Amino acid sequence: MTRVFTAALTAALAFTGLATAQVPDVDIPYESFQLENGLTVVVHEDRKAPIVAVSIWYGVGSANEPAGRTGFAHLFEHLMFNGSENYNDDYFGPFEQVGATGMNGTTWFDRTNYFQTVPTPALDMALWMESDRMTHLLGAVDQERLDEQRGVVQNEKRQGDNQPYGMVEYSQLRALFPEGHPYAHSTIGSMEDLDNASLEDVQEWFRQYYGASNAVLVLAGDIDAEEARPLVERYFGDAPVGPPLTRMDQWIPEREYDTTEVMYDDVPQPRIYRTWVVPGRITQERAELEVFATVLGGGRTSRLYRDFVFDRQVATRAVAYVEEHQLASQFHIEVTLNPGEDVAAASARIDEILGELLEEGPTEDELEAARTRMNASTIRGLEQIGGFGGKAVALAEGQLYAGDPGFWRTNLERMNNASADAMTATANEWLTTGSHQINVLPFGDYASVETDADRSALPVVDTTPDLVWPEVQTAELSNGVDIVFVRRDAVPVVEMQMVFDAGYAADSAEGGALGLNSFMMDMLDEGAGRMDALEISAEAERLGANLSTGANLDLSTVTLSALSSNLQDSLNLMATVITDPTFADADIERVREQTLNGIRQEMANPIAIALRTLPPEMYGDDHAYSVPFTGSGTPEAVQGFTREALVAHQQTWLRPDNATLFIVGDTTLEAITPMLERAFRRWDAPSTPLPVKNMGEASNSGQPRVIIVDRPNSPQSLILAGLIGPEGNVDNPEVYSAMNDAIGGSFTARVNMNLREDKGWSYGAQTLLWGARGQRPWIVYAPVQTDRTADSLSELLREFHEFTSTNPATEAELERSVNNSTRSLPGQFETAAAVRSSLVSSYNYGRDWNYPATLTERYRALELGPIHEAAEDVVNTDNLVWLIVGDAAVIEDSIRDLDMGEIEIRTLGQ
Repeated sequence: MTRVFTAALTAALAFTGLATAQVPDVDIPYESFQLENGLTVVVHEDRKAPIVAVSIWYGVGSANEPAGRTGFAHLFEHLMFNGSENYNDDYFGPFEQVGATGMNGTTWFDRTNYFQTVPTPALDMALWMESDRMTHLLGAVDQERLDEQRGVVQNEKRQGDNQPYGMVEYSQLRALFPEGHPYAHSTIGSMEDLDNASLEDVQEWFRQYYGASNAVLVLAGDIDAEEARPLVERYFGDAPVGPPLTRMDQWIPEREYDTTEVMYDDVPQPRIYRTWVVPGRITQERAELEVFATVLGGGRTSRLYRDFVFDRQVATRAVAYVEEHQLASQFHIEVTLNPGEDVAAASARIDEILGELLEEGPTEDELEAARTRMNASTIRGLEQIGGFGGKAVALAEGQLYAGDPGFWRTNLERMNNASADAMTATANEWLTTGSHQINVLPFGDYASVETDADRSALPVVDTTPDLVWPEVQTAELSNGVDIVFVRRDAVPVVEMQMVFDAGYAADSAEGGALGLNSFMMDMLDEGAGRMDALEISAEAERLGANLSTGANLDLSTVTLSALSSNLQDSLNLMATVITDPTFADADIERVREQTLNGIRQEMANPIAIALRTLPPEMYGDDHAYSVPFTGSGTPEAVQGFTREALVAHQQTWLRPDNATLFIVGDTTLEAITPMLERAFRRWDAPSTPLPVKNMGEASNSGQPRVIIVDRPNSPQSLILAGLIGPEGNVDNPEVYSAMNDAIGGSFTARVNMNLREDKGWSYGAQTLLWGARGQRPWIVYAPVQTDRTADSLSELLREFHEFTSTNPATEAELERSVNNSTRSLPGQFETAAAVRSSLVSSYNYGRDWNYPATLTERYRALELGPIHEAAEDVVNTDNLVWLIVGDAAVIEDSIRDLDMGEIEIRTLGQ
């Protein structure tokens, strides 16, 4: 018999007597029940869209791995995506067909979770798939499949290890946790242990940990418990119970001394990591330490940031945060110093700042700002039902770790009600020593039962809910700013973005001052009106607002996420930043140094190296898109930026007649228009004409080229290639999207299935049409293991040649693209920010505001002929410029043997 619990009773018991005046008025109503086999099910009803988030969490992670099998929990997660006995094929395929969104799986110390958000008609299919791999997996796992996924995981490990500071976690865990502690090794594991994983290990792991009694299933969205119960019983009722498990509740190692370790890595800036082991995730102490960390290093007004980055300008990043886990959490301080800064002096200054906060405790203003920041983050996170965050995750974590789906609320109340004295006392207990600078219940009478689930065939998904696009209203302010507005009232938040037709491409109208637009946009919130950067951040935190500035290839943007209750004041802050930046000399020099350090970081990152180098080689010297796609410019240009140039650039491009404000959220156009008029009353367009970006037609060379950027001792080669493709505002973008989906634009596309799934040489490979209004680059991306660089290039060339000749796109590939592109639509626009982003995209490409609502009809009208023509138009290997970042001494000769064209060797930074 199932047992049902309602949220109302648990809420009444949990919150009686707590002072919750500061806690946001948000809730996630739920019902939960348990099957006879022990599976716990939590259901949250949210009817705002015809989609359901399916999230299943198993109480097993890398902490459960036996000696000599590190990395196995994560490897097994990968195997769960490779097919089950009754659907022995790649797991992503059916979900792409029905338009699933937010689909993935993750592993960490204490859990492994799998999740997807599907249109409501596809819920049966999703439950069939999830239950099939819970109940019928092992018959589909053979040695070939194990070896394949072992290779994929090892490439994922190489990819992570290859990142700047990528080796730090291994040392942190070894130092903080004694041998034998479940957290003493990283989740990714070691190469040797991954090589040792056997089919016997797979079978034992599955039987031990993947029983129904060790799992939590959360369904959130267009469903209620009455609807959910028969579905779950049908598909999961026959799942094996699994054995009773013995669990450790808490293990916080006692560390009597501070320890220090020195590590050398190929990075441009010194970075300090200081970490303490602190109480686990469901404790009162952990909640208090979370608030303490926010005051210490949780934002631009925090003590660490203010001192290191703003006042003394000796660092580009200074943060503190709590990494929460079940047995023990970790309190982190991280400071990234400018090149040449003294690490010992910086460490001593951390001691002083932390010591002052431990002695004095936070001020009331600091506490209020920290709570507002955390509350605002929680409110925004609960708009979404699934994915990596949202309601399903909050409910699942609470049930898995605390036995209470509503524990997220308990934790929020703890943080809001913790006094300064209490959190200071807790911090003094846990953060004064022991740093490294580097928790039985009756099991229950369970039994599996027979069900009526038909395992002979996958449930057919033959209907898709239509995307209902919201009403779009437009207006114009008295100063000429265009307004595009959509009302969404799921949460009391208004998402806004002021968009200027500028972006990196605007640099082409400034005499080649590469990076000027990004630099200017970065400067806007460094000082405006009578406020400096910290005062702007403090005002945003006081209002619970998120304010940011930025740019991409075509557009420059100022983005504001405001609580409805503080809308006018938040708009005033946004307007001040846009219309009255101060560009103070001291701020310019600080941001200049940060930007130069950022460029140095880019030159240590293989992907950034490629994105900096490839565009100029494709577009030539004078085109607006012949700029580093990171937007940061060049060191030479950044060194020369003056206040006069920044003011001129801001006044030239950030003007009302070049601006469109996109608004989606909990207000009305009638209500917000007068607020906008007040906020921007002093902002008028100048009489001078807008400059013109250099968007002339660029041509491919017709001759393939290969550039090898030498990165000695690199464990991976990053293969990037590009050519000039069709304009972003073409009349038939769906043709090019469907074409790209087939060759490399989706998980099941040819390139990824070859290099990742078949060969195991890469963690993931893809092709993409870069977002741009003008001629869009078609990009090939494939990070591969070094000894397979030439083999991977050969396979890519073969795939591209066959795609345009002997093996063009098929009906099955077109159908897969059409189904995924149309059936995913309801899940793509769940949040206000997603709707806003779509409107901005339609603006940039000159499309109707309701363009997403037309996509189903447009995709269903696609035929193979135009797809083949698009492939012939774009996928021409003679036009590709190849950029390969790797160890030239190892890869050069084998690449030359491929005779791919002219080869040039460059050094890092060249």
